[in-house]
Amino acid sequence: MTENPHIRPEPHVSDFNVPVVEEFRANGGRVGGMFEGGDLLLLTTVGARSGREHTTPLGFVRVDGRVLVVGSAGGSDRHPDWYRNVLAHPMVNVELGTETFGAVAVPAEGAERDRLFAEFVRADSGYADYQAGTERVLPVVALERVHEDGPTEAANLADKLVEIHTWLRGQLAHVRTEAESHLAERTAGAEGDGPPPLGLSLQLRQHCLAFCESLHFHHSSEEFGMFPALEQQAPHLEEALRRLAEEHRTVDRLRGELEALISDLTTADPERFRAELDRMTRELEAHLDYEESQLIPTLAAIPFPPAAS
Repeated sequence: MTENPHIRPEPHVSDFNVPVVEEFRANGGRVGGMFEGGDLLLLTTVGARSGREHTTPLGFVRVDGRVLVVGSAGGSDRHPDWYRNVLAHPMVNVELGTETFGAVAVPAEGAERDRLFAEFVRADSGYADYQAGTERVLPVVALERVHEDGPTEAANLADKLVEIHTWLRGQLAHVRTEAESHLAERTAGAEGDGPPPLGLSLQLRQHCLAFCESLHFHHSSEEFGMFPALEQQAPHLEEALRRLAEEHRTVDRLRGELEALISDLTTADPERFRAELDRMTRELEAHLDYEESQLIPTLAAIPFPPAAS
């Protein structure tokens, strides 16, 4: 049975952070005490093992238009829990000032990580002390806003559906672009024209997981929310809704196949990989296209967000 995505307990906040979170939300993102004057956000992640949401206050910097956080953990030799969470579940929620938005958490790597960490040190020299106190490389994580390139405001459910589908297509395109880059590095390394790739990039891994998690959540939300409502309001969609629900089972299988395909990228035959990715992409795109063709005319007449009953 599919889990209802709308039934969730409140995110857990540690006893130490409860007053910080409360003050942040009460004062539009401003807090006093040890955090006074600093740039602070609230990051809500999904537990890697528990599956429960957790909210953590973190300092941040903006670089090149991106919001970045660092897994300092006060210079501990162990990565903070929130960082281990985002490696398992890259979809996160961010509260910044009075704004709340979904994001994909993508760790920076190599020279890019070093460049961005230097920005943290420039903003607060304490980060250099944290790094000096441990052999662990403190991870720098970009919080890539979800739907950033979509419409600024959805006026109806059709707009919202297109916004979600556009983002899903964008994440799938990210996966293809980053996979091709990895394959090119493999080829260059094999031919002696460059160093061998160090392994599957975190950027590729995170975007693949983000696409797969978001697709699953989107379909679960439809089956528990939108589809039952449409069955009552638009009886002429009965056949289309039945087909879409059946296709969700196929898409869920494709989602698992895509995760397995990406996990084998470091050793996969490039041509077989591309052929498999092309097949999966065609099937996933066909599902999204069919859903839009069948539902958009009806959804365009339903305001978003829905009026309170």
